[in-house]
Amino acid sequence: MELLYWRDLKQTGLVFGGVLLLLFSLTQFSVVSVVAYLALAALSATISFRVYKSVLQAVQKTDEGHPFKSYLEMEISLSHDQMQRYAENTQHYINSTLKELRRLFLVQDLVDSLKFAVLMWLLTYVGALFNGLTLLIMAVVSMFSMPVVYEKYQCDLFCGFVIQEKIPGAKRKAE
Repeated sequence: MELLYWRDLKQTGLVFGGVLLLLFSLTQFSVVSVVAYLALAALSATISFRVYKSVLQAVQKTDEGHPFKSYLEMEISLSHDQMQRYAENTQHYINSTLKELRRLFLVQDLVDSLKFAVLMWLLTYVGALFNGLTLLIMAVVSMFSMPVVYEKYQCDLFCGFVIQEKIPGAKRKAE
């Protein structure tokens, strides 16, 4: 939540910019190409840093060791308990989704199934207008901008003003 409210500008800007760059890259290139380019960029940076540190150690005649030694010694494996928990959570979400879809498609409740049908019908129009990636980009931009706009301008006041302007006969409250 701290990222979405832009509490730390550098960190939020980095995350927001990185996500947008990734999504815009996916609009132009395949997923395989984007992943390959990102891996090559990361590998180029780490190899360059390693060579730089090695040359620096040779010139200064120091023995600092491998520059990524602390990261190489760091434990990155998941425990059996963690994997079990993640698997159980995933299983829970999949089972509840399947039960809900079964309920909707087999018309256990007519009203809910009709609501779902209307939603799917509306999504066909949304899908005809927008690419899924475009919707994802719009969602990310909204996710990073709307909380700040709401926090700064208190949308409920703005919405009330718009409603008062649009409804004939509605009077503004004295400020």
